[in-house]
Amino acid sequence: QECAARGEDYERVKLLEISAEDAERWERKKKRKNPDLGFSDYAAAQLRQYQRLTRQIKPDLEQYERLKEQYGEALYPTSDSLLHGTHVPSREGVDRMVADLEKQIEKRERYSRRRPYNDDADIDYINERNAKFNKKAERFYGKYTAEIKQNLERGTAV
Repeated sequence: QECAARGEDYERVKLLEISAEDAERWERKKKRKNPDLGFSDYAAAQLRQYQRLTRQIKPDLEQYERLKEQYGEALYPTSDSLLHGTHVPSREGVDRMVADLEKQIEKRERYSRRRPYNDDADIDYINERNAKFNKKAERFYGKYTAEIKQNLERGTAV
């Protein structure tokens, strides 16, 4: 508030108070931080994909200028505008979108892989749901129950 009263920019005044060593340390720490936090939830994954796709978009400024000359103020919608059905996408735009979607599908196919079925593995399940449960139980408790399982298989369990 004091800076605003004097007509100064608060951010600039605040940065003048920080030493060069502190600024360098802060920048190094900022660079070191990994921006890719991995999968946390579907909303975050969708937001990351949206941001990645919007960064790739290159606006066609010539087309924008042509549309601005053609429509004038009607190009910028207001609350009274009725835009449904008035826009016809260009052939190049549709082709670009199709190519981008095909690239996304190809990338998705590369990363989603089917887990191979092992014929030699012991069958200790009665259906697929039980198989998944048994795999999860083995993952969490396998190291604790390995000896008991071996004794049961040998027939030497007490």
